[in-house]
Amino acid sequence: MQVAWSLLRTPEPTALAAARLLAHRAVQWPARAALANLKPLPDDSHTSLAWNAEMAALLGQPLQGGARVGLHVGTHELVFVKGRKTETYAMIGRSEGEAGTWLDAKLAAEGLKPASGTKLPYELPPALFARPAQEVKNLATLSVWFAAGAEVLEELRTKHKRLKPGPARCWPHHFDLAVLFPLDKARSIGIGLSPGDEYYAQPYFYLSPYPAPDTANLPALPPGGRWHTKGFFGAVAPATDLLALQDPRAGLLEVLAAAFEDGRRRLTG
Repeated sequence: MQVAWSLLRTPEPTALAAARLLAHRAVQWPARAALANLKPLPDDSHTSLAWNAEMAALLGQPLQGGARVGLHVGTHELVFVKGRKTETYAMIGRSEGEAGTWLDAKLAAEGLKPASGTKLPYELPPALFARPAQEVKNLATLSVWFAAGAEVLEELRTKHKRLKPGPARCWPHHFDLAVLFPLDKARSIGIGLSPGDEYYAQPYFYLSPYPAPDTANLPALPPGGRWHTKGFFGAVAPATDLLALQDPRAGLLEVLAAAFEDGRRRLTG
């Protein structure tokens, strides 16, 4: 069953910034657990997470013994999965220290190293104005954006399966959910969903060719899409632009299809 995009209209996408910052900080617990217990990989994919549609959660990579740490974005709960057993820890009303204590106990019971005290290799944006108890509805809507993004990315992976794309990964640094479509060993196209960042204070989809090609004579994109050239180059489809369309999902796919063909042409000649 496809995600109902009508659920994304309220609250307004521009009202999700505080919820996004809360979830961004919370998802660092699975990242810390991975940093503490997994062998580092050159692309940092050992810290990445995957969207689990059945659980409506972002789950980190399996740790030794098969345990996984994740986040229920919509309910702001840490998740600890081992086999068929799933345990959760509600973070609303709790401090980060309390969350770390709970997670460390779960990891210790599996003979794993604690997540607390693990230094992140990047800085996080402050979330001083975000209050979890006031963001319940916004967190629920943010979760639906991740579900919609994961669904669209999976459809594109199937469409372009000849390119042998990688899995959809959520990167805890930027908190985006993305897939890389390799054109060859040196060139690729990345497509993803960002829940918002310093460029757009709302969720947006993006398509970014690599390496950045010549951007002369950019064609007009279908309704809902625009070109972005500051900080990174690519096509973007902000949430408010998409939701103004009669069929946002279909409109998004049209934007991504047009940008994909343009990006492939610019990269491969």
